[in-house]
Amino acid sequence: MGATLRVGTRKGLFAFQRQADGQWQQAGEAEFLGDPVTMLLQDWRSGDQYAALNLGHFGVKLHRRAAAASQWTEIAAPQFPQAEGADGPSLQQLWELVPGGADQPGLLWAGTIPGGLFKSTDSGASWTLVESLWQRPERQNWFGGGYDQPGIHSICVHPQASNTLRLAVSCGGVWETTDGGDNWTQTGQGLRAAFLPPEQAYDPVSQDPHRMVCCAAAPQHLWIQHHNGIFRSTDGGHNWQEINSAGPSTFGFAVAVHPKDPATAWFVPAIKDERRVPVDDRLVVTRTRDGGASFEVLSAGLPNPPAYDLVYRHALDVDSSGKLLAFGSTTGNLWVSEDQGDHWQCLSNHLPPINVLRFD
Repeated sequence: MGATLRVGTRKGLFAFQRQADGQWQQAGEAEFLGDPVTMLLQDWRSGDQYAALNLGHFGVKLHRRAAAASQWTEIAAPQFPQAEGADGPSLQQLWELVPGGADQPGLLWAGTIPGGLFKSTDSGASWTLVESLWQRPERQNWFGGGYDQPGIHSICVHPQASNTLRLAVSCGGVWETTDGGDNWTQTGQGLRAAFLPPEQAYDPVSQDPHRMVCCAAAPQHLWIQHHNGIFRSTDGGHNWQEINSAGPSTFGFAVAVHPKDPATAWFVPAIKDERRVPVDDRLVVTRTRDGGASFEVLSAGLPNPPAYDLVYRHALDVDSSGKLLAFGSTTGNLWVSEDQGDHWQCLSNHLPPINVLRFD
């Protein structure tokens, strides 16, 4: 089983390949060495690859490598329109990047900090802010979570209905369009924000979903790793069930769902808020195979305590077969599992802090 795992870190893009003998090896030299790589995309429709960089004072940059090319080419990054005579918002980070549907060649969606949704119809050569979402009055109530400003970090495109998108905002809840972005509905009933007064806890616009994913084979089934819990929806994100028992903790940032089995999902738990390290300094992965009714705590091959690894929103991924799983941590450790998390092997202890990883 051959596979490639691409890892975006604070200081470059690294690739690891599974060899014919089953061993994993780093493939080639690091790309964008020294630069923070914040988002990756392998467009399954064209084979094109995308890498977003956050260069601080020099701004956000976006690069594309065509399927048949060996070199990266810088392309346009999303930019907020600037009103004449006034300073508008500036792009702080490209936080999500996904392809449109199979019937939409060249269409890409990007989520940003601050909380903008951008659309490209020419494979990223140009971008347009989706004003219909930006102008929603509810957006005035969005607020920052881990960052000072709100951001869109999760975009789920319905695989059988390309004009249906569900997205998650930290902090701004869950939104849906069924007409390609012309109109939007606030969904997310049942999400609960424990950090708010009880009378506001279920307000959909005040929710802090850390990451939202949907099952490719059953896109009405979605999972959220929320700031204060794990939630599951079976109706396209309109209504959510809170799951209160999931091993060491229900707090974390990352979630991955099996591409064919919507009842199977993985999480990397931690202590929330002030400490943000694994519970009892013990790094584990939790897995449910029955829609959250029960969870297994997986640690075979992971380090013994004390371990202080934290996993960001986009640093946990499962491949298209549902067999390979990988995650990387803020301390530069990278693990892969070939049996859905039952056993783990460490690919590196010496990478820079890991922002995002993706299987090709």
